[in-house]
Amino acid sequence: MATDSLHGHVALVTGGSRGIGAAIVRMLAEAGTAVAINYRERAAEAETLAKGITAAGGRAVAIAADVSEAAAVADMVERATSGLGPIDILVNNAGIAIVKGVDDLTEEDFDRTITVNLKSVFLCTQAVLPMMRTKQWGRIVNISSGAARGGGSIGPHYNASKAGIEGLTRGYAARLVKEGITVNAVAPSLIETDMMRGQTGLVSRIPIGRFGTSEEVAQAVMLLVNNPYMTGQTIAMSGGMAFN
Repeated sequence: MATDSLHGHVALVTGGSRGIGAAIVRMLAEAGTAVAINYRERAAEAETLAKGITAAGGRAVAIAADVSEAAAVADMVERATSGLGPIDILVNNAGIAIVKGVDDLTEEDFDRTITVNLKSVFLCTQAVLPMMRTKQWGRIVNISSGAARGGGSIGPHYNASKAGIEGLTRGYAARLVKEGITVNAVAPSLIETDMMRGQTGLVSRIPIGRFGTSEEVAQAVMLLVNNPYMTGQTIAMSGGMAFN
């Protein structure tokens, strides 16, 4: 992909301070995008990422917000827009994984997972849509998971949150297709991130013989951002574990 191919665009990446989110932030910045890096707790990591992009001649801001709360999302979008300009690329990556057996799952675990993983996608999408509509151009990429369609290793609450993301993806895609706005998802399985640390036993399930990398997920996101004809799709990345 040509450098600076996305010059003039402004992206918001939720959960952008580390792992998959940080890899997406870096790749967008390398392509010339101004990036708002959302984080909830990891201020130092988000600030370091933003400073590195700025030092390399790019534009980035780090913004703290709990994306599961409407007021926090509204404030985050306002700050991102005033700092960088109208948002026309949204990557909904923020998520949590509460690993528990079925019998140990509580109502609180379920509600928190749905709120952080699924409701946040709705809130952030609704918040940026007016700007994309004004431009008649937008790219929304939602980070789902192989757990949306498979058994998964985290739990049914997590499966439900990620399957919901794919439902939102298709629902928005169908309604925004005439306005130059595409909505797609990337569904990675077993990527080497903090979430998967210490789970090396799972490698035996992956035909390719290793965990995926955050950069590989980011490449799929960039493919979707750069492709105006693809919408309502989920790109699965599982190292050969499953085929759509």
